[in-house]
Amino acid sequence: MQKYIINNFGATTSLKSLKKAIEQTGTPISEATIARYIKALLDAKILYECPRFDMKSKKSLGGEKKYYLADTGFYYAQNTDNRINFGPVLENIMYVYARSHDYSVSVGRFGKLECDFILRDNEMRYSYVQVALTIALCKETEDREYRPLESIRDNYPKYVATADSLLQKRNGIEHINLVDFMRNGKDF
Repeated sequence: MQKYIINNFGATTSLKSLKKAIEQTGTPISEATIARYIKALLDAKILYECPRFDMKSKKSLGGEKKYYLADTGFYYAQNTDNRINFGPVLENIMYVYARSHDYSVSVGRFGKLECDFILRDNEMRYSYVQVALTIALCKETEDREYRPLESIRDNYPKYVATADSLLQKRNGIEHINLVDFMRNGKDF
């Protein structure tokens, strides 16, 4: 159970999907047992839980969540393959950074689109963040990252965070370099 959830950090997960994945290995397990294991990982500060939020209905989505690692070393301690999948790793970095700056963080759903992060500060100000390694190499990737933010019709700040050094603005959405942003201790 622990290995499965650590190996799939940053992926949308539900108790039902975890139960199905574990039972495919031949191990019968209940959703209540899985919930207790997850709680133990959360209490041990190995995982952080990021709820999903439906932006149209303005309600939390009960069954699905994403889990991020307190330290990606937990992933590498369990895996001998040291190749990095930058998508979940960069999301994990952004999640931990936002939490360290005292933001409440959730994953947004807007119809079939997903906004990587909805951030809320202590004064109830929101901002929205999409995370990708780069949008400079492919117009399709650029469009995929901007599309959810362009669909949000409020005036809160919106960001696309990448490792790109050449930055752009599109429809009022700020493109930021993730490393420079964090190095300078900026807030959203």
